[in-house]
Amino acid sequence: MKIDKRHLLNYSILLPYLALSIIGLIIVYSTTSANLIQDGVSPFSLVRNQSLFLVLSLAAITFIYRLKLNFLKNGPLLRFALFIEMILLIAARFFPRVNGAYGWISLGPITFQPAEYLKFLMVWYLAYSFAKEQKSIEVYDYQALTKGYLLPRSFVDWRFISAGLIGLVVAMPDLGNATIILLTVILMYSVSGIGYKWFSAVLTTLTAVSAAILGFIGIVGVQTIERIPIFGYIASRFSAFFDPFQDAQGAGLQLANSYYAMSNGGWFGRGLGNSIEKKGYLPEAHTDFVFSIVIEELGLIGAGLILALVFFLILRILLVGIKSKNAFNSILALGVGGLLLTQVFVNVGGVSGLIPSTGVTFPFLSQGGNSLLVLSVAIGLVLNIDANEKREEIYREIEESYEDVDETYYEEDYYQ
Repeated sequence: MKIDKRHLLNYSILLPYLALSIIGLIIVYSTTSANLIQDGVSPFSLVRNQSLFLVLSLAAITFIYRLKLNFLKNGPLLRFALFIEMILLIAARFFPRVNGAYGWISLGPITFQPAEYLKFLMVWYLAYSFAKEQKSIEVYDYQALTKGYLLPRSFVDWRFISAGLIGLVVAMPDLGNATIILLTVILMYSVSGIGYKWFSAVLTTLTAVSAAILGFIGIVGVQTIERIPIFGYIASRFSAFFDPFQDAQGAGLQLANSYYAMSNGGWFGRGLGNSIEKKGYLPEAHTDFVFSIVIEELGLIGAGLILALVFFLILRILLVGIKSKNAFNSILALGVGGLLLTQVFVNVGGVSGLIPSTGVTFPFLSQGGNSLLVLSVAIGLVLNIDANEKREEIYREIEESYEDVDETYYEEDYYQ
């Protein structure tokens, strides 16, 4: 008996994804059309580009949903993908800067951001690595992953590879994506099967280090940090974080205008398309600070509903990981949910001043085909995992029912 996966599609994940993607197209048009008209360009040019990537994303989801998951457990394929990613991250240094970072590769009309693809590759790589060590983790706990050493002692150690790739992203410098990947690595390490106490220890250490860094910068002053050449770009972000209005036309321009946008929106917003800040006042209004414009146009209530839909999607993805019986499936789904969660946290935290702004997109809403495609691939994998887990569960129930029937017949024959 063969069960078609078409009948096992998880609509509680697919429908929120589609809704957010369609809302994203509306938001992209709203945040870009005014400036495009002013520049003498078609107001639909960027939303057309985003729509094209959405079509590609839906095609990718359809393909991945039909894919056999064992394909992802191919070690040589994964190592080859990581090698290509490393080459692309290095190659990005030889292309012009975009917003102060070497994060983009432009080949004619095609432009892509290697760091976006690294997010998914890290989730895939860690799920593969941790799943192989499940039996050892049951016996040796965290030492099964560290091999008893605090520092990596091999070039194939997951810690060495993770640190190396994150280091390349930091060197761009792309602190936003580096932060997202680092937090995702920590979350995946915590759900790898090790004792919960290690998650508490890592979280406490991370919080203490972050607080110490902010405290140190606050004591010595941002101006002192700016004198160090390699930290000049980073220092400007911290300068805006501590007091954006001190240099509202310089380092604090984005965050100050983000505050103005949210203040303009109030509870119910100015109405879709009626944002003031997107008309040249707030840079990156269609990408990094799109959520500020969402609040300005739809108000805190409208933005809150969108945020609730995003969290519902994340919760359903995490639930797939929690329910999965297969270790690889479970860790991969939890990694995807963790990736979405950290990206939302870093973006919203940055536009609201909760954490220093790091320049990352809001999932599904920001204009950016690379981000949409990567997240769609991840969604497709979660849908595939959920369908496979459901199908395996049905097969187990059918097998158990046959065994029960056989045992009943055997008992009747015996007692007769």
